[in-house]
Amino acid sequence: MDTESTYSGYSYYSGRSRGSHRHGERSKDRHKSRSKDSRSEKSVTINTPPAEPLLGDSSVRGEQVQDDNWGETTTAVTGTSEHSLSQEDIVRITKDLEDSVGLDCRRYFTLTLGVILGLLVFLTPLAFLVLPHLLWPEKLHSCGTACEGLFISVAFKLLILLLAVWALFFRPPRAGLPRVFVFRALLAVLVFLFVVSYWLFYGVRILESEDENYQGIVQYAVSLVDALLFIHYLAIVLLELRQLQPYFSVRVIRSTDGETRHYNLGQLSIQRAALTIIEHYYSDFPVHNPALLSASKSRAAKHLAGLKVYNVDGECPEAPAEGPGNNAAAGLAHSQSRAMIAAAARRRDSSHNELYYEDAEHERRVRKRRARLVVAVEEAFTHIKRMQEEEQKKAPGDVMDPREAAQAIFPSMARALQKYLRTTKQQHCHSMESIQQHLAFCITNNMTPKAFLESYLTPGPTLQYSRDHWLARQWTLISEASVTSGLKDGSVFLLKCVDFSLVVTSKKIPYIQMSEEYIDPKSHKFVLRLQSETSV
Repeated sequence: MDTESTYSGYSYYSGRSRGSHRHGERSKDRHKSRSKDSRSEKSVTINTPPAEPLLGDSSVRGEQVQDDNWGETTTAVTGTSEHSLSQEDIVRITKDLEDSVGLDCRRYFTLTLGVILGLLVFLTPLAFLVLPHLLWPEKLHSCGTACEGLFISVAFKLLILLLAVWALFFRPPRAGLPRVFVFRALLAVLVFLFVVSYWLFYGVRILESEDENYQGIVQYAVSLVDALLFIHYLAIVLLELRQLQPYFSVRVIRSTDGETRHYNLGQLSIQRAALTIIEHYYSDFPVHNPALLSASKSRAAKHLAGLKVYNVDGECPEAPAEGPGNNAAAGLAHSQSRAMIAAAARRRDSSHNELYYEDAEHERRVRKRRARLVVAVEEAFTHIKRMQEEEQKKAPGDVMDPREAAQAIFPSMARALQKYLRTTKQQHCHSMESIQQHLAFCITNNMTPKAFLESYLTPGPTLQYSRDHWLARQWTLISEASVTSGLKDGSVFLLKCVDFSLVVTSKKIPYIQMSEEYIDPKSHKFVLRLQSETSV
C-alpha cells in the first residue's frame, strides 16, 4: 500500500469517527466499536522505504513519479510515540554530525595526528641516547668502539626509516573516504603502544635506577629502531601487498545507459574497493552523455502519447439508475472503448517500424555529417601544409605559431564540426576554446587529420574532456554492509553521483584445480611402410 492511499484511508476513517462523535445518532456500543476502529487505524505506523534504494530502482508506483528527495520532505504521522527515533533517523543524525566537521578539518586533523606520532617515533631513540648524558653524566661508563659503531647503526637505520615512512604514509591523498582506514589506524595504535611500552620500561629500569652501562642503553635504542623497521615491513604487507592478488571480480554498471566494465580486485574493504572503481571509471568508461538519454525518453514519450487507457469493466460510483436506455448507452460506450483499445494496440505493434526508420535516418544523418567533417578537416590540414611550406621561405620573424595557425583554419571546419556534434549530441562536451587548443596541439606535434578527429568521432573516457565534467564531482557510497568490512561473494553497493549511479556487484574468483597428464613422447612416433606397386 503506497503512502497516498494510506493517508487517504486514515483521513477517511478519522472523518467517520469524528462524524459519529459529532452527531451522536447511534447507540453507545456501536459508537465504542467505531471509536475502536478509528484508534486501530491511527496506531498503524507508516514505514516509508529508504529515500535512496540500493539498486537505484526508480520504478513508478501507480501514476505518481517518485521524487528523489521525497524521504526528506514526507511527513509520517504515527500514533505510537511523538519522540520515537527510527534507525534511519539515527543514521541521518550521525551523518549530519560527521558532515558538520568538514572534510578539510578531518583531513588536517588526521595529518596532524600522523605528524605528531612520527615525531614521537623518531625522537624517542634520540631521547634514549641523550637523557643519560643530561641527567647523570658523571656516573656513565665510557663508550667504547662497539658503542660508537652502534651510533652509526642507529643513524643510518633512522634515515632509512624516515625515507620509508615518507614514501608509504606521507603521500598526497587520492580521495576522502567516509570511514577510517582500519589497517592504517591499527598500525598507528600498534606503534603508539609499542613506543609507550618502551618508554615505560626505560623509565622504570633506566631512569629510576640511573643505569651506568651506557652501551646497554645504546643497544636498547637500537632494538627500538629495529622493531620500528619490522613494523614498517608489516605496514607494507597490510597496506600494499595484501591487495595485489585478485580475489574478487566486480561488475560495474552505469545505471543510465547500462555501460558495463569488469575488474579484478584483491582483499579490500568496500570503501577502498569503491575508490579503486571510481579511479578506473574516469579512465575506462566513456563520458556520460545525458543528451542521448533525453532523446530516447522523448521518443518513448512520443510513442506513448497516442495510447489511452479506458476502464471498460469499471463501474462509475455516481452512475444513474439502471434502465433500458442506460444499458444501451453503456453497451455502446463499452464497444467504442474496446475499439479504441484495439486501435491503440495496432499502433503500438507498428511502433517498432517507426523506431527502426528513425534510427536508420539518424544513422544516415550521422554518416553524412561525419563525411562532411572528415573532408573539411582534411582540406584544412592540407591548407596547413601549404602554409608551412610558404613559411619556410619567409624570414624567421614572420613565422606563424601553432595557435595562430589553428585560429586561421578553424573557421573552415567549424560549421561541419558543429553540425556533427549537434547530431551526435556532443555539443556540451566540447567548447570552441577546447577545440582550438586541441587543433593547436595537433599542429604542434605534426599529427594527421585522423588523429585530430579521433577525439570527436569516438567518445572517449571522462578524463579526456575538460575538468568541469569530473573535477568537482562528489560521490556517495550506499551499502547495506559496513563500508569498513571486506568484500564478499555477492556484495552489492552503489556509487551515486549527481547524474547517474554505478551499481557494483562482486563475485569471488573460483578456486582453480589444475591437474597434469603425462603423454609418452614415443606415442607420437609412427613408421610408414611403403609396399611396392604390383603390375597390372
